[in-house]
Amino acid sequence: MQPTPGFVSRPSRVMVKLSGEILAGSAGFGVDLDVADRLVGALCGIAETGTGVAVVLGGGNFFRGRQRGEAVDRLRADFMGMLGTVINGLALEGAMERAGKSCLLTSAIPVRGVVREWDVREADRALSEGSVVLCAGGTGNPYLTTDTASALRAVQLRCGLLLKGTKVDGVYSGDPDTDPEARRFDRISYDRFLRMNLRVMDAAAVAICRDESLPVVVFDIVSDPEAIARAVTDPEKMGTLILGGD
Repeated sequence: MQPTPGFVSRPSRVMVKLSGEILAGSAGFGVDLDVADRLVGALCGIAETGTGVAVVLGGGNFFRGRQRGEAVDRLRADFMGMLGTVINGLALEGAMERAGKSCLLTSAIPVRGVVREWDVREADRALSEGSVVLCAGGTGNPYLTTDTASALRAVQLRCGLLLKGTKVDGVYSGDPDTDPEARRFDRISYDRFLRMNLRVMDAAAVAICRDESLPVVVFDIVSDPEAIARAVTDPEKMGTLILGGD
């Protein structure tokens, strides 16, 4: 694969989106602390190279808004999911402390006495000082996913790359679990991703990345949490790269 013109393969800052189901491990619910420690080890390894690391956390290991059914309205469901991301943030903060790494845990939803409220200037300063920044609470608004939060925070913090760790090894033309004809893309443009209505990442998040020319790497992190480091050093060989141009 030829290098992409203008693509910065070693950005000074990266945003990592971690879904809640990754933190749940094989249990499928709650937080597997061994998984948290492995993820933190990989994140700290990236930070030790001088690359700034920010993380947006999902909350699907506790509650997923789109699976609420009729018993819970969308507004409450989304707030429940966002509070789940705060629990995940606290778990990763603890893992960071065990690893001896400085970190800043923030939340778009104020939880007084538990976690600091999101402040872009404080987060920017923490990254500049070498701390890992953990972003919980999504955007703080219902009807917007944590994928959208990861794109928004990446732009606000001037990250050069957004890494979406997931349970599949990239972007497919269909659901690889149900469609035997689905094929994986090594590279796909923002516009083609949106035209095809692909679901591995929220359309609003991809649109933000397109408008800000922020490359995205979608890769498998479930089978190998340490894959985060390889996605930073060699993103064009990991999963699927989403960026401009058809």
